[in-house]
Amino acid sequence: MEIAFIASDSKKELITEFCMAYCGILSRHNLYATATTAKYIHAATGLEVESLFAGVHGGVQQLVSRINYNEIDILLYFRDPSSSEDYLDKQFDLVRACDAQSVPVATNIATAEALILSLDRGDLDWRMLVNPKYKNGQN
Repeated sequence: MEIAFIASDSKKELITEFCMAYCGILSRHNLYATATTAKYIHAATGLEVESLFAGVHGGVQQLVSRINYNEIDILLYFRDPSSSEDYLDKQFDLVRACDAQSVPVATNIATAEALILSLDRGDLDWRMLVNPKYKNGQN
């Protein structure tokens, strides 16, 4: 599966700890993250994470695009609910894209844990029917 991560600055440490806790599960999947988040996750876990642009420099738009093309199966977005209004529009774009493409999204650690455990049980295997990567026999 294709798992994307994004974290507000105040949540970088939390998402890193989450990835450390679920490193065994995450290591079996393809991981993507905005630049700084990718750097934190890789440094703490050794997991291979494809680094996108920084969130404020186009990384959010890259994720929205990949979600809209069904190239992301799960989005783990540890967000700060007290973010500035400018960033709220980008947050809305991410969540709207996930809703439009039926991509499971977690915006906090509790739902992220539920999604990762569901992924490990195989509950999200239906995503292989819509992700073009799996239709072409890849992965």
